[in-house]
Amino acid sequence: MAATEKRDYYEVLGVPRNASLDDVKKAYRKMALKHHPDKNPGDGRAEEKFKEAAEAYAVLSDDEKRGRYDRLGHAGLGGMGGFDPSQFADFGDILGDLFGFGDLFGGGRRRSNRPIRGNDLRYDLSLTFEESVFGKEISISVPRVIPCATCSGSGAKPGTTPATCTGCGGRGQVRYSQGFFAVARTCPQCGGAGKVIKDPCASCGGSGRIREEKKLSVKIPAGVDEGSRLRIAGEGEGGFNGGPQGDLYVFISVKQHAKFTRRDYDLHSEQAVSLTQAALGA
Repeated sequence: MAATEKRDYYEVLGVPRNASLDDVKKAYRKMALKHHPDKNPGDGRAEEKFKEAAEAYAVLSDDEKRGRYDRLGHAGLGGMGGFDPSQFADFGDILGDLFGFGDLFGGGRRRSNRPIRGNDLRYDLSLTFEESVFGKEISISVPRVIPCATCSGSGAKPGTTPATCTGCGGRGQVRYSQGFFAVARTCPQCGGAGKVIKDPCASCGGSGRIREEKKLSVKIPAGVDEGSRLRIAGEGEGGFNGGPQGDLYVFISVKQHAKFTRRDYDLHSEQAVSLTQAALGA
């Protein structure tokens, strides 16, 4: 595309000429999310808009290039190489560095091996009116997923270790050319883990996780009401890579009583009486 045919970079990103670097980044992120080729396969117009936005960002995010562009327009970038598409070959890494969401497009980073906290779980518990008023200790059974004790969550047979994936060299992604860019996708051979299990654990089948029914004794305090929530720390699903377990949240519902209703901490009851009883008492 000749310099005379290029659109104004500020117009491309939809920002004013005095836009801050943060504004430029936000505008570019919005454009990249909308027009990325992975989200618009086969859409040539979207790909062009994506390239155009990347080119605009490459200039406006660089103080020196932006200064020359502001003074001389596109012609001022001639001696600086303008937009170098090779710098955007690993698009996921760039988005991850700038915005923290490189994995959204399957960027070039290996799946994180840092400890990750397990998911929180919800358990719905129905109480009688009396149980909610006076409290009670109740046994519950919670289905959850935890790391396999046999392989310590690795998925590999005890005494063995997962091998580096040959399909991606341990990166977790494979790259291929798509027009102007090199795009990274999750490796189909290892599912993005960067490793493959040749001898899977017999207990978990190589998943590193097992499902169990955890029996717990929950102490319901007196005075709980409809919609009350109890948190039981560390009784959610197991973490990943040695991360802590999530929490269990018990949500309370209370069955209606035949005679009594509750309003905050007061009990109410309606009783029909005759006129005589109302006047003279009963």
